[in-house]
Amino acid sequence: MTAYRPMAVLAVLYVLALSALGLSVTQSRLPIGEHMATIEAQDPGLHDFDFLVGHWQVRHRRLKERLANSHEWIEFDGTSVVQKVMGGHGLIDDNVLHFPPGAYRAAGLRVFDVESGQWSIWWLDGRMPLGPMDPPVRGSFRDGTGTFLADETFNGTPIRVRFTWSAITPSSCHWEQAFSTDGGATWETNWVMDFERVQRSQAGTSVVGG
Repeated sequence: MTAYRPMAVLAVLYVLALSALGLSVTQSRLPIGEHMATIEAQDPGLHDFDFLVGHWQVRHRRLKERLANSHEWIEFDGTSVVQKVMGGHGLIDDNVLHFPPGAYRAAGLRVFDVESGQWSIWWLDGRMPLGPMDPPVRGSFRDGTGTFLADETFNGTPIRVRFTWSAITPSSCHWEQAFSTDGGATWETNWVMDFERVQRSQAGTSVVGG
């Protein structure tokens, strides 16, 4: 079994981010310039995920069987550390999931496309560092809720995948994943995450919320 290599994962995510923005690795070393500052000022969607930057405790609820008429949920805890990259045009999160069958790590990459005003989101499971990587979900925020969609297959069945971000406050937020087999007419929610921000007290101990 191939060992999980966090730095290799981040390198792959970084290259994907550059590709999504139409940049090469060489071009990424060039100065950003005044035109990038202008783009940032004119595109408020660039800051849609600013709320997610930081350290989080995460409570997971995941449907045991997806698209199987299951009503049994598995609950477990995790952590997430999110930081900006590429001058804020991307975010990378490092996740630890204490899944009952065995804890594992995962990484997420979000990249903002200036032309469309949309974000693309990839998810890489640390248990499968060589892939395959699912196609990104794409979308944006409206009225405080972010909706991101993609077409995939699940057990050979074409599905529509939806990520939703909602209930966003300075110290908490809510995420859901849902699948649809009928083009989005109906949805089955199969994974829910509730985030609570971790802050540092003056004494240096970790506290939640605030």
